[in-house]
Amino acid sequence: MLILGIESSCDETSVAVVRDGRKILSNVVATQIPEHRLYGGVVPEIASRRHTENICPVTKEALLEASVELADIDAVAVTYAPGLIGALLVGLNFAKGLCYSAGMPMIPVHHLRGHIASLYLSNPELKPPFVALVVSGGHTHMVLVKDYTEFEVLGRAVDDAAGEAFDKVARTLGLPYPGGPEISKLAKNGNPNTYSLPTPHTTGEFDVSFSGLKTAVLNLVNSHQMKGDPVIREDIAAVFEQKVTDILADRLVVAATEYGLNAGLCGGVSINGELQRKCAQRLDAKSRKLYLPERSLCGDNGAMIASAGYFEYLSGVRGKISQNAYATLDISTLVG
Repeated sequence: MLILGIESSCDETSVAVVRDGRKILSNVVATQIPEHRLYGGVVPEIASRRHTENICPVTKEALLEASVELADIDAVAVTYAPGLIGALLVGLNFAKGLCYSAGMPMIPVHHLRGHIASLYLSNPELKPPFVALVVSGGHTHMVLVKDYTEFEVLGRAVDDAAGEAFDKVARTLGLPYPGGPEISKLAKNGNPNTYSLPTPHTTGEFDVSFSGLKTAVLNLVNSHQMKGDPVIREDIAAVFEQKVTDILADRLVVAATEYGLNAGLCGGVSINGELQRKCAQRLDAKSRKLYLPERSLCGDNGAMIASAGYFEYLSGVRGKISQNAYATLDISTLVG
């Protein structure tokens, strides 16, 4: 079965063709990062306009790269939540028009379910149940994946998502957007023992909090500047990355151990090498396995939406012409 996947929730316009939820035939991504970097973050209005410009040529390229015609496609999967509402509507309305004109079913896909599905594309042997830590610019969720379309949120970021915290700390250190890769580069030459940062506490066992860490870095930098002391950016980056990755890895290990399951790590922040290393080592010590997406599937992409859409299709999900987009929506919510 061939699924065309469309992703436009933030600053990547991506369309892919995936066979049977596991095999990628094409995965075309048009990124807007260079433009948004000028403003230090994503500008929603600009993102929506670029999606409008990119969606048609990216779709044509995805079909061409997969060596298929639109008539060969069995269904179209599209991200409908969560994300930037204007950006989501571009992809969703394009999918509606495509499906209406071609007489194909449309499958609305939750963005976080898509990130979890990226694990299936990279690990053919992986099947539910397992626990998944989804970490990205806008989301940090600990999810119990009971089945391909059945999810339970165990914990989440109570304030800033991990990727958001990386971006804000990078801005404090004068680094460009997106902040995660820049922090990691800087941290490689830093000493995490030069400074100390607090460990945030949360009520929920699997909840995380990063707003306090972000503020602590800002206060640290301001304090040094006011005193005329040098700010060693490499060391601050190192201690911040160490603190965040320790928190995330510890939560994932506790969840996998408590539920007696293997674990998946996905989302844009999952590309962080230090986070991957810590999760793998600590899970291995508990005789649990870590599953990761391929590097190209860590960020937002159409292939993960197509994969998730395949499993949603098998479960009977179909979208209507009246389907709306949602800026926020829980991963366990059923499509109405």
